[in-house]
Order: sequence, then structure tokens, then C-alpha cells
Amino acid sequence: MNLLFRIQLNFKSEFNITKLDQEVIKMEEVTRTEQVHRPPPPPRPPAPRVVPDDEMAEDVYFDLSTDFDLDVALDLPAPPPSTPDEEEEDFDLEVDVFTIVEDMPVLIGGAGMIYQYLKYPEIARRAGIEGRVIVQFIIDQEGNVVDPVVVRGIGGGCDEAALEAAKHLKFTPGHQRGRAVKVRYSLPIIFRLQS
Repeated sequence: MNLLFRIQLNFKSEFNITKLDQEVIKMEEVTRTEQVHRPPPPPRPPAPRVVPDDEMAEDVYFDLSTDFDLDVALDLPAPPPSTPDEEEEDFDLEVDVFTIVEDMPVLIGGAGMIYQYLKYPEIARRAGIEGRVIVQFIIDQEGNVVDPVVVRGIGGGCDEAALEAAKHLKFTPGHQRGRAVKVRYSLPIIFRLQS
């Protein structure tokens, strides 16, 4: 054990010995740090090569003359005769179903017409179910509703009631390029209880 002592000498030739507290040094554990090795920078691009001025590009001559003799008939081959399949290939508006057309379909009688055919299901009424049912269908060339499907429902019989009401609706048909076409249409139907 190492102890430090201080010796004092007095004039009376007495020795005083006092004990001093030793300083305690604590060693901390130094955590080793990892060095991140970065990739070396990319090599410099090569210096541009100097081309001597003595080399000259050759002149290239293109003949772009556009002289036509309008009095001479052109000898073009006749087009092949058209087959019945090619005639039907022309833009057929009868088969396509459009999402957006020039003249969109309009519900005859207005938006309130849907609620004349809509019956609030008794189960939904008792359970207090309210919300919006979105029905999607195709409006044909006569304005009739074809293939109604519930895209988003609320349950409680409301989805089925919305489908049944949508089947009874009548629209003015949509028109594209002046002809009546089939149009895919989405209709939100709101179920709300009276308070």
C-alpha cells in the first residue's frame, strides 16, 4: 500500500507526520471506433485528343432535287381489294364500352328519380345503418341499365336495394362522334335515416 506522508519539521525539533489522501485515478474503457473505408474517387477522364488541322472532312453531296412533271401520270400499283373483315375493322362504336364520351348520359327525371325506386331495407333501418352505396353499370345505346354491380357497399340489405333501384332507371344515351354508344357509369346512392 502506497501512502504519502508529509513530514514537517518544527523549530522545536519535533516531527509531525500527517497522512495525505491519495488521488484515485479511474481508467475508462475506450471503445474502439471502426473506420469507414470510402471507395476511391473515380479516375479522371482522359484528356481530349488534339486533332491536327491538316485533316479535312470530305464534302458529301446529296441530290435533293424536287422537280416533278405534273403532266405525266404516275405508275402506282392499284390498292388491293378490301375484304369484308377490313371494312368492319373501321372504328366500331357498337362494340366498345366507353368511360368518357363527348355527350355523357343523363338520368331522365333527374338525380331524385333513383329515390322513387329505392326502398330502405327494414333490417338496415332497425340497425341504424346509413351510408353511401356506389353502383356501377353500363348504359346501352337505348339508355337502359345493363349489368349493375355494387362497387362499394354498406351491408344490411342496402346493397341489394340499390341494385334493384338502379335496374329501373332510364337514361338518355351517351354519344360519341354523333352516334349513341355504350357508357360505363358509376352512381352513388345515399341511405340516410330521418331523425
